[in-house]
Amino acid sequence: MENEVTSRQKVIVRTSIIGILANIFLAGVKVAAGLLSHSIAIVLDAVNNLSDALSSIITIIGTKLAGRAPDKRHPLGHGRTEYLTAMIISVIVLYAGVTSFIESVKVILHPQTPEYRTVSLIVVAIGVVIKILLGRYVKSVGERVNSDSLIASGTDATMDSIISASTLVAAIIFLVSGLSLEAWLGAIISIVIIKSGIELLSESISDILGRRPDGDLTKAIKQTICTFEPVHGAYDLILHSYGPDLQVGSVHIEIPDTMRADEIDELMRDIQYKVLKEHKVILEGISIYSINTKNDEAARIREKVTELVMNHEYVLSMHGFYLDNKKKTITFDVVLDFAADDRVALYKKICEEVQAAFPEYAFRVSMDSDLSD
Repeated sequence: MENEVTSRQKVIVRTSIIGILANIFLAGVKVAAGLLSHSIAIVLDAVNNLSDALSSIITIIGTKLAGRAPDKRHPLGHGRTEYLTAMIISVIVLYAGVTSFIESVKVILHPQTPEYRTVSLIVVAIGVVIKILLGRYVKSVGERVNSDSLIASGTDATMDSIISASTLVAAIIFLVSGLSLEAWLGAIISIVIIKSGIELLSESISDILGRRPDGDLTKAIKQTICTFEPVHGAYDLILHSYGPDLQVGSVHIEIPDTMRADEIDELMRDIQYKVLKEHKVILEGISIYSINTKNDEAARIREKVTELVMNHEYVLSMHGFYLDNKKKTITFDVVLDFAADDRVALYKKICEEVQAAFPEYAFRVSMDSDLSD
């Protein structure tokens, strides 16, 4: 796994360097073309290229920092540095958009007549082609190595190509009709950049706070766990992301109450190994729910309790049912949807109903959240 991480970092750095060189080249020729033609839109497009180059530089720095080995203070590594990197990039994009918008408004209030030249339009057209190719390349690499920064950069490059194409359209309109839309187009470009910055910032904050894990991944992990014969179900799967390369999780499994400790130990080790091998997720903890196999009455009561619980709207599932005849207790977990108006009130109502249906037992009901698919 260590070799895979190192290889991923090299790919990100190499792709970012390509982006830096391409954007610096485009920025230089666009600044020259924009100044020659007095085109604010072309100059702003050049500034956007420079911000893209800076973003690539920060991506490289963040990737290097994230790749540092674990230490005593950070035993799970430094992978989350990539989330901070993405946040810095989003702030840069947002700042570029705001400053560009201010400059565009100034030109709207104090207009300048653009002087388009053939060379300027050729430069913009070449920029459109380069940005399209760069965007497709960077985004495809980002998807392959699971790099949010590269995916965002690739998407941004594609968007830039559309903006540059719009500049060409404005130039053609001016040459045909004499109507100058440069400043207004600059304002529109700025708004698009601001929107992109806000979206990137929102995604970065979501990663830092801890977003819901990918549904396809969690379903696949549960299916893998359930391939082991003694396992009747996998529940309460929680994944913690410590960067794109490291996810640590825990899960509950239902197994028969007849299994010995050594059998359970072997089962858990096998599950951990298979999940790591197939999904590259470390299951740090596996807890167990015991299923009644020696009490026929328990199956009848379980069926009735399940019917009562699942009859409620916003109840997603129920699991972990166990009846203890000696202590006269029944335990189970109920998963409630976040969409419920009052999850606590719903939980209390469920407890009251099952208790009324089976007053001879003491109920221990745990309210679970919908943490993964």
